[in-house]
Amino acid sequence: MLVAKGDILGLAGERLDELGGGLTAREIAQQGHVWPQIAALVDGRRAALDAFLAPLLARRDLRIVLTGAGTSAFIGECLAPAMLAQGRRVEAVPTTDIVSGPGRFLQAGVATLVVSFARSGSSPESLAAVALADQLVADVHHLVITCNADGELYRMAQQRTNAFAILLPDATHDRGFAMTTSFTSMLLAAALAFGALPVAAAGAPARAALDLLDGSLPTLQALVERRFRRVVYLGSNELRGLAREAALKLLELTDGQVVALFDSPLGFRHGPKTIVDGDTLVVVLLSNDPYTRRYDLDLLRELRGDGRAGRVLALSGQVAPEPGTDCVTAAGMVQAHDLALALPYIVFCQAFALLQSLALGLRPDTPSVSGTVNRVVRGVTIHPFAGGRDVPRD
Repeated sequence: MLVAKGDILGLAGERLDELGGGLTAREIAQQGHVWPQIAALVDGRRAALDAFLAPLLARRDLRIVLTGAGTSAFIGECLAPAMLAQGRRVEAVPTTDIVSGPGRFLQAGVATLVVSFARSGSSPESLAAVALADQLVADVHHLVITCNADGELYRMAQQRTNAFAILLPDATHDRGFAMTTSFTSMLLAAALAFGALPVAAAGAPARAALDLLDGSLPTLQALVERRFRRVVYLGSNELRGLAREAALKLLELTDGQVVALFDSPLGFRHGPKTIVDGDTLVVVLLSNDPYTRRYDLDLLRELRGDGRAGRVLALSGQVAPEPGTDCVTAAGMVQAHDLALALPYIVFCQAFALLQSLALGLRPDTPSVSGTVNRVVRGVTIHPFAGGRDVPRD
């Protein structure tokens, strides 16, 4: 843990420990210190990584499947648009989909690189997805990005010639229930590995995240005091996957007591907007892409004009888009790619979820009061799959 037991988000470390939120708070706060380490790690392994990846990426027929479960799956959703813009054939497919329908999501005759994101590397679906890819795809390769040296996925990758593993520092292996440092670190590692972000891109988000945790505390406290019953996160392209992760963090850390949804700004008008009322907070994750940002701002203005939401907040890498805009700005991110912008954005959302959890009297490190939701998923039975198709035949 890189953050000592000092004040975090206005609370003393000892008090956070008493409230059952010390692990999660420190894991949120440490991210700005961890990301430069991730950049240095990937850069240090560049030669070995390129020896594995370059021949695969040179193949025009290669299909890249970005996979994981829950938060780990949303890494792929954030990354896929940026990799598609590189001209790659890439899809984000959760392990939970692969396991329940392998014949629908794995293509036997197509050369495939499966990129597995896993905090623990030992969840049943993560292991089963790799096994099913081996079973069904003749020409398959694996890139494992994980936070746990003792995980089964990491050990598997060490023993095979068609696999490569990036093991992140132990500080990324979150001990709290919610994935925080692990999410951002695996996202950054993958973005650097595939060249979606340059190595130098880690510095600005790190500084912005540390600045946000200090500078946005009054805004965070005001949001928590308002006790919104519903929160909607909206983001476009790479930031849509981030909106999904932000919503999940709030659901997890409030034990489902706050309803949290996600969508894209353009998609939100097509029905989901009906959820907005006076007890709804809408957070718009503004893109830095000039074209996309126009659509984000259109909806931001529309929501303010409607006057129905309890509060409409913008997160932005640039100055407030217009006078009077309720906006939290990530400093130093004016020119940043949206993948880089995602890093400080999610730190703000994680901090809000943590403070909301505490305000509800929950223990953020173990927020599930019933105990039915666990840090590493349990109770999954992996059923054997026979054959290359699981769809009805004539």
